[in-house]
Amino acid sequence: MANVVVVGAQWGDEGKGKIVDWLSERADVIARFQGGHNAGHTLVIEGAVYKLHALPSGVVRGGKLSVIGNGVVLDPWHLIEEIETVRAQGVEISPETLMIAENTPLILPIHGELDRARETANSVAKIGTTGRGIGPAYEDKVGRRSVRVADLADDATLEARVDRALVHHDALRRGLGLPEVDRAALLAALRDVGPKIQPYAGPVWKVMSEARKAGRRILFEGAQGALLDIDFGTYPFVTSSNVIAGQAATGTGMGPGGIDFVLGIVKAYTTRVGEGPFPTELFDADGQRLGERGHEFGTTTGRKRRCGWFDAVLVRQTCATSGVNGIALTKLDVLDGFEELKICTGYELDGERLDYLPIAAEAQARVTPVYETMAGWSDSTAGARSWADLPGEAVKYVRRIEELIRCPVALLSTSPERDDTILVTDPFSD
Repeated sequence: MANVVVVGAQWGDEGKGKIVDWLSERADVIARFQGGHNAGHTLVIEGAVYKLHALPSGVVRGGKLSVIGNGVVLDPWHLIEEIETVRAQGVEISPETLMIAENTPLILPIHGELDRARETANSVAKIGTTGRGIGPAYEDKVGRRSVRVADLADDATLEARVDRALVHHDALRRGLGLPEVDRAALLAALRDVGPKIQPYAGPVWKVMSEARKAGRRILFEGAQGALLDIDFGTYPFVTSSNVIAGQAATGTGMGPGGIDFVLGIVKAYTTRVGEGPFPTELFDADGQRLGERGHEFGTTTGRKRRCGWFDAVLVRQTCATSGVNGIALTKLDVLDGFEELKICTGYELDGERLDYLPIAAEAQARVTPVYETMAGWSDSTAGARSWADLPGEAVKYVRRIEELIRCPVALLSTSPERDDTILVTDPFSD
């Protein structure tokens, strides 16, 4: 059976939650492979709204195994709170339906404190982080001083891990004018949360391998978007992990041969939260209209998203770096009623025409978009479930996007409701 990776192909907030939920009904295993609770997925199911941050989107579907892979950094206190919130909405979560990789690094309170202190102190160029400790947790992972899920089961190991981390963090905190970490309080908090997390811990790599051999359908769920990738995003205004599809393999322990189809989620226009370059950003009435009609506020932070025209250059680039086989185009209905629409087909920089975004931050900030103008449509696309339900100009817009990004549309989403989806290519088909 085919295994599918879902990645955001812009700066995040593309509508991955609905698409993952739509696909998860037909999957057996749903795995998160990177990011932390800075991710925000909103699911609307039969009128009920679920807002997930750490939990895989599959938890709202019965009979599925949801997996948090080792590529994630996990705030255990937030996870327990989120589990209780979802349970209160009638969703049952147990060790039979949720597994956390034993080698998953933990986000500690000291990570959030460091994250916020750095952002406050940085008057030169703020990154625009969520302040939830994701970046510092990843730093500790590669610095080999993380506390991991497995460490919660052995007190001597836990103390050793904490002591190693504090050598680093206390020095940093002194430099930022923060008090040194209360070691006893941190250990007490970890000893308290450990028994709540341990029942979910397991060898995810082994379970994933067995699921693949048994022919079970696996859905890999990414967070954020490829333009926030630590290597291929608009550095330094990026997240602290690899977001592109290749991370699905290393972030769960599944070999790359286990990936059969990569689905890139793409919004019919472009948005971004936080700082960093944004070539097609609009500061006029059209930008305001996109934000209002698209309800462009972050699920996690509530921050207003910056809005702009569709950037085919960036999406073509992310489709290449993630090996996207097909895209799911979302929020087409937000464009209803525009007399004309613009698509960015290239950039200009110092008189030179570019068909990609340069890697240097200084150059990224100075590129200007080259636009192609298309006619809009007055009829509604909201709720369309077949191509015949779409206005002709809307179909032309979608087809032009396919041409420019050199990748076909596999799914077309026309509202937040999961059934308002036009299926062109089934990602799970062999």
